Amino acid sequence: MDTSTDNQNLGGNITTDSEMYTDQPAAGTPSSLSSLNMAADGGGPDNNGNSKRKRFVKVVEVDAPNNLDLDAYIANYKGHTKVNRLEFIADRCPALQIDALKLSITELKNTQTLNIPRYANLVKKLNEAVKFGAPGSAGVPSELLNIDKAWADRQFQKAKQQTDLLEGELKNYKRNSIKESIRMGNIELGNHYYACGDLTSAHRAYSRTRDYCTTSKHVVEMCMNIIKVSIELGNFPHVATFVIKAESSPEVAQDKELNKAKLKAASGLAHLDLSKYSVAARDFLSIGEELVGHQFNDVLSANDIAVYGGLCALASFSRAELKRLVLDNVGFRQYLELEPHIRDLIQGFYNSNYAQCLDIMDKWRNDYLLDLHLHSHVEALYTNIRKKALIQFTSPFLTVDLTKMAKSFSTTVPDLEKELVSLIIGGQIEARIDSQQKILWAKQTNKRSAIFDRSTTMGQDYEREAKGLVLRIQMINHGLIVKAPGSAKGGEGDVADAVFEHHHHHPRGGRSGREVPMFTDARANMTNFLSNFSRDRHRG
Repeated sequence: MDTSTDNQNLGGNITTDSEMYTDQPAAGTPSSLSSLNMAADGGGPDNNGNSKRKRFVKVVEVDAPNNLDLDAYIANYKGHTKVNRLEFIADRCPALQIDALKLSITELKNTQTLNIPRYANLVKKLNEAVKFGAPGSAGVPSELLNIDKAWADRQFQKAKQQTDLLEGELKNYKRNSIKESIRMGNIELGNHYYACGDLTSAHRAYSRTRDYCTTSKHVVEMCMNIIKVSIELGNFPHVATFVIKAESSPEVAQDKELNKAKLKAASGLAHLDLSKYSVAARDFLSIGEELVGHQFNDVLSANDIAVYGGLCALASFSRAELKRLVLDNVGFRQYLELEPHIRDLIQGFYNSNYAQCLDIMDKWRNDYLLDLHLHSHVEALYTNIRKKALIQFTSPFLTVDLTKMAKSFSTTVPDLEKELVSLIIGGQIEARIDSQQKILWAKQTNKRSAIFDRSTTMGQDYEREAKGLVLRIQMINHGLIVKAPGSAKGGEGDVADAVFEHHHHHPRGGRSGREVPMFTDARANMTNFLSNFSRDRHRG
């Protein structure tokens, strides 16, 4: 086929039909296939409409990770998240940029994607990476550098025809008022929009099914669809909302363990995004063995559950909680077997082997910086883990040699002093630093004074309780505590009960002749008691 002739035909057809992809274009995505030649050559207009060549910009450059086998890593995923993670790695790691882009373009073509603008954008990125000499540029096949316009045109037209068909069917269902058909029509339309990369329209279509859900199973299906799209959109507060809605459904409350596990995983991602590491850790740790395989790999893998759960637990749990909720957790142990370094990290931390822990963390830092969900939390998690290690290291001792401690934490004494000062100021360590001798002195509490203060407090509490008990006995003796009229209880009643019964059964203007004397006697008894109490105090 002569592609030069087809290029001119494609320009007219696809320029007018590209509106369905404009709701949520990727950055730098061309609006039509007629502009893809320019984009692939690096000479297309930039986002501001300026016709000048723009260098490929990486958000954060990460050195080549020590442990990441890209092919083995990405094999754990499927669908959108597979391409999202590959593109994320390509944008941040120059050493893996070419390989990640090649894999992502190949994945889109192999899965017959309908998201043609994304395909075009990835081809553009690959051309720019090759142009600027990224590692591995020499071995890039020519078919990946050039847009397959015949295939792209077929997929584009297929997407448009499918959209028109599904929208027409949905209109017919609404016209006939068939509730279940309307629900299924919205789901099919949402699935189609999702396949085309139009996440906003997909979210809107899934949300419309809410009014047509007739069973709890329908509600759970609606929630799972919205959660999947919201995670990809990065709308994690929305994820948390629909997780709660799905968990309250009887369909999940019965015995649907797989759905429960998926909801816990989604909840963990939402809390991780909000930096609620303790809650996120508990969510990931409560996931059963249902996700050990590939049941949820269109969102995250079982390896991710081990990494996210392990790091969040280390950053937020106490030593006792690590033992009880992580190391002794039989269900989570299966996930830790997939990531042995996380298991070794947790065991090393629990056994106070901090040099081993810090070495493992340092080796895997770059790998975590290339994770789609974890990258923005790596520094915070590592800082919290290090602070906990410093606190745990100093807690058993009255004095600590800063030189030996710095060696254990692979740092210098001045840097260690700064870390300890921040912990002392924050009240996390009660100690003082002898900068001359390089010794940390723990603050010793005066045990004699502490016992005396505790004894005084106990005496005051006892005196208060004794006075209250004497007061109640005196009130009983003077008849100030009475039973409510008509009460079947054999024990002592309360004045409040009598007042409630009186006002509840006898509104204004209507009083029972039986109850009036009771309150009259109570007031007389109160007067006598107060006068006697006052006289006794003066005598004392």
